[in-house]
Amino acid sequence: MAWEAWLTIGLLIAVLTTLIITELSPHLVMMAALSVLSVSGVLSADEALRGFSNPGLMTVAALFIVAAGMQGSGAIHTIENRLLGQPRSTTLATLRLCAPVMVLSAFLNNTPVVATLIPTVRSWATKIDIPSSKLLIPLSYASILGGTLTLIGTSTNLVVSSQYAELTGNEPLGLFSITVVGLPVALFGLLLLIWVVPRLLPHKHRQQAFAKLREFTLDVVVDSNGPLVGKTISEAGLRNLKRLFLAEIERDGSLLTAVSPLETLKGGDRLTFAGDTDALSDLLAIRGILPSNHQDETPLELDRPERCLVEVVLSPHSAVLGLTIKDSQFRDRYGAVVLAVARNGERVAQNLGATRLRAGDTLLLEARPNFVRQQRLNRDFLLVSDLGRESVRHNKATLAWLILATVIISVTFGLTSILNAALLGAAAMIALGCCSVAQAHRSLDLPVLITIGASFALGTALHKTGAAQQLAMLIIHISSNNPVLLLITLYLAVSLLTESITNNGAAILMLPVVLQITGQTGHDPIPFVLTIMMAASASFATPLGYQTNLMVYGPGNYSFRDFLKAGLPMNLLIGAATIISIVCLFDISPGA
Repeated sequence: MAWEAWLTIGLLIAVLTTLIITELSPHLVMMAALSVLSVSGVLSADEALRGFSNPGLMTVAALFIVAAGMQGSGAIHTIENRLLGQPRSTTLATLRLCAPVMVLSAFLNNTPVVATLIPTVRSWATKIDIPSSKLLIPLSYASILGGTLTLIGTSTNLVVSSQYAELTGNEPLGLFSITVVGLPVALFGLLLLIWVVPRLLPHKHRQQAFAKLREFTLDVVVDSNGPLVGKTISEAGLRNLKRLFLAEIERDGSLLTAVSPLETLKGGDRLTFAGDTDALSDLLAIRGILPSNHQDETPLELDRPERCLVEVVLSPHSAVLGLTIKDSQFRDRYGAVVLAVARNGERVAQNLGATRLRAGDTLLLEARPNFVRQQRLNRDFLLVSDLGRESVRHNKATLAWLILATVIISVTFGLTSILNAALLGAAAMIALGCCSVAQAHRSLDLPVLITIGASFALGTALHKTGAAQQLAMLIIHISSNNPVLLLITLYLAVSLLTESITNNGAAILMLPVVLQITGQTGHDPIPFVLTIMMAASASFATPLGYQTNLMVYGPGNYSFRDFLKAGLPMNLLIGAATIISIVCLFDISPGA
């Protein structure tokens, strides 16, 4: 092999290792790889940046906006209003939830579908007396399986189709090319979601981690004759306490939330702190602080118009990941106070200020009433509280359904390309008021789009330098050139990469290798391309393997083990169903 191939393989190993053992964002790692390939001369500038002009990438971006229109118009709420009903068992509840979610996810990005339905499912679970923990993982899994039904079901399918067309010179795959495999696998998966998965999930009721506010809040009173009267919060030494955060002040019947450090204390102020309640003795040691006369009640449990309690999940793109709550300056950054943190389904009981925040952490915040409106455009949070629903244009729901149907019909009957249909659909959603420009902007998941665009560079380098050919020969040797073993080996490789890095990155990196395999063995490449699509989507075993898994992680009070317990069987059984379907539906003998 030439030095270019060795460099590309070394870079591939470095990328995989970095993504697996560090917390660096995939888009940063992929952009670094793109830079190395361009600077070293392995790829020209045009080749390195070609991924960002790829039709698949632009189609993904446009479909994000189409999904935003469906969400902003309340069209997705049709599921809640007309289909969920009042089932009498967990089995029927799972069926009523998962079947329509699969259909919806076949044509929309999974993220807004799941984000919209999380608060709906939690509220519905309470009404029908079924723990939401029995329904939220099935919600995520159903959206993943639904994404395998059409080419536009997931971004992975679209970018693989575009890369396939670019590398082979063939036409991109059709809208329903994957359906022949995805449909039987999804139906089998639906049976697993109904009969198997709920039995593997924990029985946890809603907000178990934050059920007792008294466990992590305490209140004291400012002595009217003490030395703290007239001093600011900072001057009184209440701003930088090690184990407690000042959440609110009750003064003369009114409430001050997310208190500024410049707020002046008055006699009789009732101060509510969040954090380690064992630190009460340290607080009372401050001269001018007295025990509260209201120890029989918890202030945060009282309904007050000046405050709202918001439960949020930290997204993988949050600016505070890896920082402690104290170092993140959470109050100043967001205008809200962290009352408690839940992780792996349990409240983190350690020093609140020293808690390092991670993606998927569920935070209970006390915020001003306009917090949700101010933060709804912030990608740091996945707002899942019932209070977190932004205003919905319900009068546009029917129009949004018509736009989506037009996009699907125009592609199905070949009236226009998937890219043009998606662009027209996105424009219609904005122009006709199904979503605002701000909502459309927020829907564009830039880290995902950058990861996809940059991944194309490494995939192109594998193909151009001959590195993909060497990797293909290794896989052929491992599978003894048996077509079924080739499919199994390929599926396992993509599945492991998906759990370790990202589904888009895994698919884009493996496609050049697959095309080399089919070129050397004489197999029809289509079954193997479909195997990549299915394996890249079927990510069930960890909360970090797929965005929707992470979204339900906190709201369902799940632990990492819960995902392993339910997800590993799903990974194995869906993988087996995929291989069996492809073997039965396609002639995978050489020269077919």
